[in-house]
Amino acid sequence: MSELVLVDTAERIRTISFNRPDKKNALTRAMYTAAAQAIEDGERNGDVRAFILTGTSGVFTAGNDIVDFMERPPAMGSDETPPVGRFMNALLHAKKPVVAAVDGLAIGIGVTLLMHCDLVYCSDRASFKTPFVDLALAPEYGSSQTMTRAFGHQIAAELLMLGASWDAWRAEQTGLVTRTTTPEALMDTARTAAAALAAKPPAALAKAKELMRMAPEPVEDRVAREGRLFSELLQSPEFAEAAAAFMERRAPDFDKLTTG
Repeated sequence: MSELVLVDTAERIRTISFNRPDKKNALTRAMYTAAAQAIEDGERNGDVRAFILTGTSGVFTAGNDIVDFMERPPAMGSDETPPVGRFMNALLHAKKPVVAAVDGLAIGIGVTLLMHCDLVYCSDRASFKTPFVDLALAPEYGSSQTMTRAFGHQIAAELLMLGASWDAWRAEQTGLVTRTTTPEALMDTARTAAAALAAKPPAALAKAKELMRMAPEPVEDRVAREGRLFSELLQSPEFAEAAAAFMERRAPDFDKLTTG
């Protein structure tokens, strides 16, 4: 992996850190490739149960490196998937939970990628801005849909059209982030959440994430879909272990289902 993207795997959690603080962690094609590879490999690795995406002290990411971006602008929809597209797809299709830890600056894709994470924690010095229109560009990474659905048109327009900068309080108020902490507590908060997710039954957790990420459908159809999955999971080894642990008044051990 590139030294500009640090990857550490410990206790079933893979932490992917943007590590270019001298350039405010501006993302290059090589960094997108390294981050994408870390997610793709983690998805195939049974020892990885959850991901953390983060940056460096005081900076999450300033978005795309403009010089690198202009040298070879991504042509989305072409036969060749650009590195940013590979990263976007890896994050979008990750079956395992993704926790983001945002300290300081988050610009452009540094904000829109958060909509595809499962939990987002930020420090009280975090700031969020999506200056696409100001740069004569369109919103990207599905943000025109994900943000409008999550916040409503008028609130999403504050970010995507007005280009307003949100502080940590505003981000938590709107639901862009799960919770705000101090900078010192940020990574511990993210790791605690990731560890709790990593300890849960992975198949059931993946199904819950899949359902939550699906496009809207009639409530009756969703009830039927959930019912089918519920019935399937009742027959799973994970449920058998969860039920046995409950009856025996012990913590469930889902690792033995994948290692033994």
